[in-house]
Amino acid sequence: MEYTGERVIPEFMKIDNGMLLEHMERYIFAKEYVFGRVLDIACGVGYGADILLEEIYDGKISHYLGIDLCEESIAYARVMYGFQKTRFEQGDALDPTLVDQYGKFETILSFETVEHIEEDQKYVQNLKRLLDKKGKLIISTPFGKGRDVSCASPFHVRQYLQEEFIELLEDCGFEVELFFQRGTKIEKRKVGEKYYLMVALCRLGKSSENDDEK
Repeated sequence: MEYTGERVIPEFMKIDNGMLLEHMERYIFAKEYVFGRVLDIACGVGYGADILLEEIYDGKISHYLGIDLCEESIAYARVMYGFQKTRFEQGDALDPTLVDQYGKFETILSFETVEHIEEDQKYVQNLKRLLDKKGKLIISTPFGKGRDVSCASPFHVRQYLQEEFIELLEDCGFEVELFFQRGTKIEKRKVGEKYYLMVALCRLGKSSENDDEK
C-alpha cells in the first residue's frame, strides 16, 4: 500500500508518530466499552483489531468485523490482522443493506469518518440500523468552525461545532455522552484545556428502542 498521510498504516510510521498514537488511543479508549459483536466501520487497514483483541481470551468480544470502502485496505487488513475472531469486508458505509448482510452489532466504532461523508445524517442513521438496541456506538470527529464553513482539510466535507455534532447524533435517536481528545488523552472536558477532537459514546434513546420493536 502507498502511504499518503491521511490513512494510518502503523507498519509505515514511526512508533512515536503523533497521528498514529492519537488514532490508537481511540481504540484503547474503546476497549473499556466494547462487547459482543463489534463492527469497525471505515476500519482502514484494520490495525484497530490488533488493539481490541490484545486480550482475545477474555471473551468480551465474540467477533470483529471491519468494513472499508477501499478494497486495497481490506486486502492489506486480511493479511496483517486476519486473526481468529476477525473478518474484513469491502463495503460502503451508506449501504442500507449492510444490516441484511451482516446483522446487528453490540458495539459499533466509527472513528474519523463522519466528517468525510456528504450525507452525514444518512450515515448515522445507517449506524443506528446496524446497532443492537442495547448496544453502544463510539464515534469521533475533529472540532471545526461549523458544518456550513469550509475547512482546511482537503479530505473532509465539513468539521462540526460541538453542538452540531451532538445535534446530529440526537436527531438520529441517540443519547450522547461526550468525551474530548487532546493527543493521547481522552477525558471529560476540563476547564482551560484545549481539545481537538470529540469522542461520543452513544446509546439508543428510549423512543428509538420502542420504534425498533414496532
